[in-house]
Amino acid sequence: MNPSSTATPAAPASAPSRDAGRELLFQARGLTKVYPSGEAEIRALDGVDLDLYRGELIVLLGASGSGKSTLLNILGGLDTPTGGTLTYRGSDLAGANEDGLTRFRRDAVGFVFQFYNLIPSLTARENVALITEIARAPMTPEAALALVELTDRQDHFPSQLSGGQQQRVAIARAIAKRPEVLLCDEPTGALDVKTGITVLEAIERVNLDLGTLTVLITHNSVLSDMADRVIHLSDGVIVDIRENKTRRSVRSLAW
Repeated sequence: MNPSSTATPAAPASAPSRDAGRELLFQARGLTKVYPSGEAEIRALDGVDLDLYRGELIVLLGASGSGKSTLLNILGGLDTPTGGTLTYRGSDLAGANEDGLTRFRRDAVGFVFQFYNLIPSLTARENVALITEIARAPMTPEAALALVELTDRQDHFPSQLSGGQQQRVAIARAIAKRPEVLLCDEPTGALDVKTGITVLEAIERVNLDLGTLTVLITHNSVLSDMADRVIHLSDGVIVDIRENKTRRSVRSLAW
């Protein structure tokens, strides 16, 4: 999706001064998502206001059903809101058609989920190449795998890799197209603590080295200290946004 050259979304009057000069990617105002449920309805999002900036690492916290995954899916163009506005680089994302959303997902967004979704018959390098072959200006599969420290495993098949290594291949695949946005939904949910730390370090490295806006869903509040901002959702509403003055490395967290 190509942003309009004239559209410059204004920051809200209450925005903190630290936002001045930063590159605004997403701006949501009054964002809602309603699902019908028999004669009732479920309000998965209920009036979310949010600005997200290039290079940030955001942790989304909240119980199951709080709206975290719904918000992530809307930010990634996998779903559309029922109401409110959402812009990406000034372009309307909430009202985009399916072709526009497809271009947005292809060009701007990388996804990492709890399950790796690798193709068993392809090597790590070949799994990553599936993305680099269709991206506009990708890095090589080898460079993407090097960024997640898997150079020595690039010719191995998924069955020859541990769970953490498979997840790092999935991260390499997601970032090989050099996305401005990396969306991670419980990327360590199926992993033990030691393996999860390795995966989180890969996500941390991508955020710092590529300047990618990274949004990470987790139930684990320990991860809060690795973020620039921690956004807590409950019943489809943002109930708290905490800004960390400094980020802690994944290894230094109190596991």
